[in-house]
Amino acid sequence: VLAASASAGAFNQYVDHASDRLMRRTRNRAFASGALRPHAGWLLVMALLLAGGVALAWFAINPVAALHVFLGAFFYGVVYTLWLKRRTHWNIVIGGLAGSFAVLAGGAAADPALPPLAWAFAAILFFWTPPHFWSLAIAHRADYEAAGVPMLPVVAGDQRAAWIVLGSTVALVVSSAVPLGFGLGWIYSLGVVAAGAFFIRRAWLLARAPSRATAMGCFFASLVHLSVLLACALLDAGLR
Repeated sequence: VLAASASAGAFNQYVDHASDRLMRRTRNRAFASGALRPHAGWLLVMALLLAGGVALAWFAINPVAALHVFLGAFFYGVVYTLWLKRRTHWNIVIGGLAGSFAVLAGGAAADPALPPLAWAFAAILFFWTPPHFWSLAIAHRADYEAAGVPMLPVVAGDQRAAWIVLGSTVALVVSSAVPLGFGLGWIYSLGVVAAGAFFIRRAWLLARAPSRATAMGCFFASLVHLSVLLACALLDAGLR
């Protein structure tokens, strides 16, 4: 997963190096800043890195895990970066499946049959990506406007986007309770309640008063939410 995601992330920066120069958040990336010259040789390096990650997953784990490692990189590098990013504000929703495929790769490493719990956590990652990234997009809306990228706040405005972030955060918290039906217990339930309440509170503050400060507060809350949720899942499973 690390090798495949590195390959996809590098490809994203290679393809977007011209528009990355127009955004304060991304203009210091290696290709955008000129630290690396974007010639075709780098594409070969990225392809070899992806092939190496997929091959390692295939031989060290199993073909099902390898398939999902590949699909994660494909959805980020091709579906999101090439097909959707500049065409629709749904870009990050569909492209966010890259994270779900990474979860399924881990699930397949444990059980190639991919039991319901693996799909439940893949769904959590799917619902987590929109409020996570749209919060960041609200904070950096001017950058996306300058680069011509139709992120949700650019298309809908900050206020409407903020309310959508709140609604998607509530949907995420509801989805995060699903693993309780597949064997996780009280430690995970505490994580669902505590991390979910924290994230919803930050999303509510963003919806009430959209600004860079409240948007970044919601963005960082998304990181805390996912970290707490996964830590509690590990503890819960480990102590059973």
